[in-house]
Amino acid sequence: MSKTLSIIIPVYNEEATVHFILDKIQKVNLLDEMKMDVVMVNDCSTDNTKDSILKYQSDHPSFPLNYFEHEVNQGKGAALQTGIAEAVGDYLIIQDADLEYDPEEYNDLLKPMLNGNADVVYGSRFVGGRPHRVLFFFHTIGNKLLTLMSNVFTGLNITDMETCYKLFKADLIKSIELQENRFGFEPEVTAKIARIPDVRIYEVGISYYGRTYAEGKKINWKDGFRALYCILKYAALRIN
Repeated sequence: MSKTLSIIIPVYNEEATVHFILDKIQKVNLLDEMKMDVVMVNDCSTDNTKDSILKYQSDHPSFPLNYFEHEVNQGKGAALQTGIAEAVGDYLIIQDADLEYDPEEYNDLLKPMLNGNADVVYGSRFVGGRPHRVLFFFHTIGNKLLTLMSNVFTGLNITDMETCYKLFKADLIKSIELQENRFGFEPEVTAKIARIPDVRIYEVGISYYGRTYAEGKKINWKDGFRALYCILKYAALRIN
């Protein structure tokens, strides 16, 4: 019996790109004839994101797109929590609604899991020979420092804790109680996964087509401080 991959897409004010990312996902042929379950959560966008998604859904009736929305803006982490709860797949991957990550690489992340080696797979922007857009020096330094701090307290040796592409066995991620509603999701989920006895975490090199702030990038220095706080809270102090 074929398995299903749930693709969780949190969305906030992405009317300009949301149809492009859905086009890319629709073109992917997953390994082992795996099916898709696309879960899109609109976090109370203030532009025409909702209309764009519903039009796409109407224009592509055979595409397995399930739409959910928040009545008030709660943050990326809250949208992910909604998406995880609504997912029906055997495996679950996180996909941003912008064009920074390439869905063609889903199969690269799936391989160690389908081979029976992994429970969790992170897509790292800092290993391998994939294309990587050159942008913000201090963002790179910040990401590496946060990853280092996370590794110090979790005992892991991952290279890209802040990556969007995180693939989980669905029953594993659904068993974790997540609290962070905004950009603290990454360090929180990493810390809580690291506590699971005998969990098998792998990394796979991925490409990265980063955006500038003029192109719609949303994360900022305040989110970096929140991530540090979450590392201390969930990894160092091990607070649930």
